[in-house]
Amino acid sequence: MGDRLQQKGVVERPYSVRRILDYVTVRQNTDGGYNFAQGVDSGAQDTYYALAIFNLLGSPAPNVEATVGWLRRFPADNIYAYFYIAEGLTLSGQHVDEELVRRVLSLRRTNGGFGEVDVDVEAYSEFDATYRATEILRGSGISTDPTPTVRWLLKYLNHDGGFGARGHSNLLSTFHALASLYNLGYPVRELDRTLRFVRSCEKPGGGFTSVPSASLPYLEEIHAGVLILHMMGVKCAYPEATGNLVLELQNSNGGFRRSIQLGISTFEDTYYALSVLRILSIQAVELDDRKGGV
Repeated sequence: MGDRLQQKGVVERPYSVRRILDYVTVRQNTDGGYNFAQGVDSGAQDTYYALAIFNLLGSPAPNVEATVGWLRRFPADNIYAYFYIAEGLTLSGQHVDEELVRRVLSLRRTNGGFGEVDVDVEAYSEFDATYRATEILRGSGISTDPTPTVRWLLKYLNHDGGFGARGHSNLLSTFHALASLYNLGYPVRELDRTLRFVRSCEKPGGGFTSVPSASLPYLEEIHAGVLILHMMGVKCAYPEATGNLVLELQNSNGGFRRSIQLGISTFEDTYYALSVLRILSIQAVELDDRKGGV
């Protein structure tokens, strides 16, 4: 892949692939793991996001044998750690132990969900844990009855089409609920009201916000909005504005920050940015192909 990648028909400016790769590579520790803050012990979350970034950029991860060893030794004891280990191993071309999958299944509640619905205000959403669990289960090949989890999630589908506890919808909760349903084989493209809710969070100036009335898009919300539309088989209404907004979030060290107002680069935000730009690029190529009669 060349040093600079232009997103054809979507954004006006290229971004530097080499700077992103350098940003991640220099933050690998000697044990094989990663942390976005240099000089800090390796963490499961950043190790997963580092591998995911290399994968999105089509670049082999350095010293991957050490990274695999670090992942296999990590003392996981919750759904998030299980997710980062399972996905990190998969990205490294490794198998996921059935014991890990069994541990995930053991965390499913009698109502079908994973984790708590009454989450702290700092948490991303009520359905984040369920999303992580369904991602692991989908990739495991182990067959389980999806009905209880599907029914539980649909209980939180609100009148405005979004998902959220206590009748309050937001985009991140909607993304995690919808992605969980998608992983479980539910026909999410039939949820027309949900599509209308997501469209109401889309901004003409680019990006998406957590609720329609908000004005400042954060990168995790842009990522959620773009991926929801992609799952539902539709495209962004403002792809050029959204692509350029994401590009404005790249810092001089190569990483991406969460918003215009928040300046520090993180692996998580860099992953969100690259995921969005990749989907927008794919959609632009598809559009060009149709225009060309292909």
